[in-house]
This record gives sequence, structure tokens and C-alpha cells, in this order.
Amino acid sequence: MPSKVMSDRLLAVLSDDLRPLAAQRLAAAEPVLRRLLAGLYGERADFDAWLGELMESLGVLYAARPAELRALDAQRAAQPEWFLSQRMLGYCAYVQKFGGDLNGVAARIPYLRELGVSYLHLLPFLRPRAGENDGGFAVSSFDEVDPALGSNADLDALTAQLRAAGISLCSDFILNHVADDHAWARAAKAGDADARAMFHVFPDRAMPDRHERTLGQVFPQVAPGNFSFIEELDGWAWTTFYPYQWDLNYANPAVFAAMAAALLRLANRGVEVFRLDSTAFLWKREGTNSMNQPEAHQLLQALRAIVDIVAPGVLLKAEAIVPTRELPAYLGSAEAPECHIAYHSSLMAAGWVALAEQGTGVLREVIRNTPALPAAATWLSYVRCHDDIGWNVLRAEASADGSDSAVRLARAARFFSGAEGSYAIGAAFQSTDPNAAHGSNGMAASLTGLQAARTDEERALALRRMLLLHGLALSFGALPVLYMGDELAMENDYSYQDRPQHAMDSRWLQRPVFDQQRWKHRYDVSTVPGTMHQALAKLVRIRGRHDALAANASRTLLVDAPDGMLALARGERFLTLMNFSGQPQSYALQGAWRDCVAEQATGGMLVLEPYAMYWLERE
Repeated sequence: MPSKVMSDRLLAVLSDDLRPLAAQRLAAAEPVLRRLLAGLYGERADFDAWLGELMESLGVLYAARPAELRALDAQRAAQPEWFLSQRMLGYCAYVQKFGGDLNGVAARIPYLRELGVSYLHLLPFLRPRAGENDGGFAVSSFDEVDPALGSNADLDALTAQLRAAGISLCSDFILNHVADDHAWARAAKAGDADARAMFHVFPDRAMPDRHERTLGQVFPQVAPGNFSFIEELDGWAWTTFYPYQWDLNYANPAVFAAMAAALLRLANRGVEVFRLDSTAFLWKREGTNSMNQPEAHQLLQALRAIVDIVAPGVLLKAEAIVPTRELPAYLGSAEAPECHIAYHSSLMAAGWVALAEQGTGVLREVIRNTPALPAAATWLSYVRCHDDIGWNVLRAEASADGSDSAVRLARAARFFSGAEGSYAIGAAFQSTDPNAAHGSNGMAASLTGLQAARTDEERALALRRMLLLHGLALSFGALPVLYMGDELAMENDYSYQDRPQHAMDSRWLQRPVFDQQRWKHRYDVSTVPGTMHQALAKLVRIRGRHDALAANASRTLLVDAPDGMLALARGERFLTLMNFSGQPQSYALQGAWRDCVAEQATGGMLVLEPYAMYWLERE
């Protein structure tokens, strides 16, 4: 099928006023899209017919896009680096924990604006599986809001209110799997062959056992293995995460077409950013760990091309928790762009290692290994999230100085579980071996020592550690995202232990209900929440005033800082100094500088107290 016929199938369903711009976008994105899809599915006899149907469906979704969102698309397409601004700030929360429901979240928009938030990531709010659902990540419908959180009309109202406030809504979009009560899974159980083909289903253990030889395990304690026997299928389904989450078979083009359409329908409701969950797992290949396969990147690049045609104001964010060297692939290249944003999980984990070791060796190695990015792409920086801190992404950096990375990272994991006299109060995750580099859970305040603090001095040090990590996320050169409650120094929530369905999953430690009492004290610096909130809010304001802290501004790691410190130059006129040790550290400044936090001049030999941080502007 000639490319022109592809275009004609999309353009034919558009009104005359929409066709010129659509044709312009097609001219730019369609050749890449066709090449990618032909590489994935071109050997199929029905490829041309399928591709024509896909393009027609994209035209229908283009035509259905509301005028206000089309205007936003045009504005952002004209300024493709809009989200790299130093004034961009994210906030991440569960709907039910932050506002109770979608309307409750809407009521908190003034608070988000006050904090400087321009990007709100609401963790899964679509209809989840009945019963246990992995915190909403087992989705039974991509087209319905969870009734416990509101309605589709409530979502439409929320996105409109957020847009009016200058805040982009980010939604999770779970690409790898659906719940076992999703319509496709129900149809497969009922014997529908087309629905069964949406999944990886094997008649016996022969192929699963061959795959298992090289596969890892995500949840070895509570969900060992990667395959589950499903009685209604009389077969073994691929279930990477939990038995009730069935992996989708992206070798079947119907899966890609259906998922792309589902994403665009949500985009047409006003979702402006999609956190593409579990992107590393999308393509399966025997003899590998079935992660980060080339076809997974082709799928994401094809999805990006579709978004660039239908909704170019939308951003795609890759949730790929992989080592630093594997991250750039998820952002693509100028010739084949992929996601706009990728989590810099290595930077996050390395900041915590620096606190545990009171040294910045691993953190410096991560920064040295962080590659330059293609245009209109950025890292996402963060301190905590709903998930565990995974240490194994740092294996390469932890061994760069000749250390045994397994021993080194296991030591950090033990530190944050509170072992060996640590100030941290956290929990190990998915490991029965106390010497392993298991994941670590806990709220940032508890992991930095606030929960264990008994004196004013200990509390002050804990808050300094917490602010230090946030200062790194804010000043590194990324899109920083705050995790709900960290701005108020909220601590671990142990109520999950009383819920049988959650008791084995310590990630619920960092999923508390928003603390109204702490929130009421956010201006009172004589309180812990007030101290944290005001200090963090001041950093956010300072950041917003300095172009040198934009995501795409230059970054230079300065090697003359002592081992316990990190010194980063941003551009020619901005310097961040961070002391990750419990001892004072000295740094010689050349020339005259202004302390942006204390708002006073400084220079000469600067002494950083334990866990202190300076943001300096050259006079």
C-alpha cells in the first residue's frame, strides 16, 4: 500500500478545516510510523489492510479531539521544549490518599498552585480489577474511572480545571498487561480465539520452562515465577508481575492498535502526560530476560509517532527502571524519537547511597555516565515514589572503583532497613536474604531519620538530609517530581499491616493518607512540617528564577570537591554544593558569589555543615 493511501485513510474521516494541519503532521511522522510498524508486523499477509484500518481509526480519534486540546497541541508543537523549563515542577499522589476522589483532588488545586506545581501525576485511577489489584495497576477498563474515585465526567471536569490552572495531568498507562477481569481476558476465558491471541498462552509447561531459564522475577516472595495456570484457558498465561495481571502479546498487531486507541481516548479526555508503565517488558524473546528488547523500543517509537500525529501536545514518560547505560534508548533519537521523559532511577538511588556511605563516589559515577539527551527530551528526577528504591540499577557504578557491587549495595539496603545502628526506619522488599541488595521501602522522612529522631538536633539533621535529596532533584537538570507528603515530612504508614491483602507488601509504608494536620502547619516554621514545607517551597521559587536550572541547561561535575561533597556547575554562573556526610566539608570558591537561599554575598573558603547545601549565583 503506497504511503499516500495510508494518509488518505486518515484524512478521509476529517472535516475540511482539520485536514491541512493533519496532512502536515502526517508528512513528518508517517514515514517513520510505517517503517516501524512494517518492521514489527510487515511479514503478515494482512499487514496492509491492518495498517489502513489503524490509520482510519487514528483519523476518527483526531476528529474527536476537543478544540481546546487541539489549540494546546498547536501551541506546544510550536514550542517543543516547553516542558524543559525550570518552572516545571511535578507532584505525584494517589487520588484516594490525596483528595479522597477526583473532586477532592480538584479542591486541592489551589494548594498545588501555591507550591508551584505544573504537572500532577495521579497514580492509577481507572477501573481496577475487583479485589486485589496491585494498587490499581491491574486495569480492567481503560475507558472507565474507578467508581470509588468518581466518574468519567469527574475526570473531564478535573482535567479542565487543572488545565485552567496551568497544571498538566499525568496518568499511568499500563502497557504490559491487563487484569484477568478485563474484557479481553473474560472473552479469552469464554473461548474467544481472537481474545486469547491478545495474550501469551501456552498449552503446557514446555515453553514457559524454556523461558524461565533466563527470566528474572519481579516479586519472588509473593508472586514467584512468570507464568500462571489459568483453568478457564486450560493453559499457562505469561504473568510477569502477579497471576491476575496477564501480559499482552505485542507480536499481535491487534494489541498495539487497541492500546494506542485506548491511550488516545484518554488524551481526548484531557490527560496530557502518560506514564508508560513497565515499558521494559513489552517484547518477549526466548533465551533473554525479555527486557529492553529492540522491538519494545520500536513499539514505543511507533506510539510516539501516533501521538505526534493525533495529539502532539501530549507527553510520553517511560517507566523503565534500568541501569543508566540502558536509559537513553527510551528517549530515542532525532531520527526516531521515543518518549519525551524517562525516570532517572539511578540518580535517585545514588543519592540515597551517598547518604548511607557519607560519600559521593557512586553518585558522581552516575552523573559522569548520564549521557546528553536528544532535543525536547528530559530526565525525571525524584526522591521517593510509590514503589521501592531498587538498588540493582547501580551495579555498574557501585563497582567502578573496584568494589564488590553486590556487597556494597546490600550494605545500603541494610542501612535503610534500620540495621547496624542506622538512623533510617524502612523495610526490606522482596528478599528473604538479609545480605542481598533487596529493594527498600519507606517515606523519605522516615528513611532520613526523622521518625527515629529524639532530639531537636537529630530532627534538624533529618530535615537537612531530606532537603539535600530534594535539592539534588531540583538542581540536577531534569523535571523534578515531589512525592505526596514529602513536602510536609510525613512519616511511614503502618496501617497496611492490618489489611491482609497488603500485609506482605511493604510498599504501602509510603502510601499514607494526606495529613491534614501537618498541612495546616505548613507555614509555621516552629513545626517540623512547616520547616520542611517552607524550605522546600523556597528552593522551588529560587529554581524558577534561574534559567541555569532548566532541564536542558549545561551541567558540569566539579572534581575538586572532597569525597563527602557533590559540586555541580549549571551553566557559567550557577553552582550547587551538597554535603552528604555527617562531618563539615570545606570548598574554596573562586570569585564572588551570592547565596541564593540566605540571600547574601559569600566567597573564599566555604564550610558546609553536616548535610548542608548551597545554591550559589556568581556575582
